[in-house]
Amino acid sequence: MRLSIFPLPGAVLFPGLHLPLHMFEPRYRALVSHALSTDRKIAMIQPREPREGAPLFDVGCIGRIADVEALEDGRYNLTLEGESRFRLLRELDVVTPFRQVEGEAIADTGEALLSLGERASLEHEGRIFAEARGYSVDWDSVARLDDESLVNGIAQIAPFDYAAKQALLESPNLRERCDLLVQLLQFFGHQTGDDDDPVTLQ
Repeated sequence: MRLSIFPLPGAVLFPGLHLPLHMFEPRYRALVSHALSTDRKIAMIQPREPREGAPLFDVGCIGRIADVEALEDGRYNLTLEGESRFRLLRELDVVTPFRQVEGEAIADTGEALLSLGERASLEHEGRIFAEARGYSVDWDSVARLDDESLVNGIAQIAPFDYAAKQALLESPNLRERCDLLVQLLQFFGHQTGDDDDPVTLQ
């Protein structure tokens, strides 16, 4: 399938989650206009390097425009809702100002639910991480989330580097994503959090 993409370093969308975006560059305003006039879909995928035209990672997420606000100067505020992950097959040669690719949807494999132990471990490490970073979390609301919303939600909003986010997105199923997420919470949670010397997986 043909996908119009928004290649943004550090911005990863997961199925079932929402991602707010502010589109101000002319090419991405054109991307939004195109999406609104067709299927309302924009595919998020990270470039491998923070430069113009950089090669792309192999896996991204297709998003559907759930809400949009068109501003008077041509900019857009919008919210993408993640629909499904996709695998990049090839980049297309196009005349549009925005990049387009050919991709195929990826379905999760394996068990879609966590065991009680896996869920407890994730919530435990999440609490430790949040306390270490000084985050205020409504844990009662967290406890009411289903497994997919919990795992993908933490994966999307946690302040990990782009390599860690990509690894989470590429995890083949929810349980493996949860296991990796626990490891990442432990790894990043034990760092000092000094912004002058950020810790990454690179």
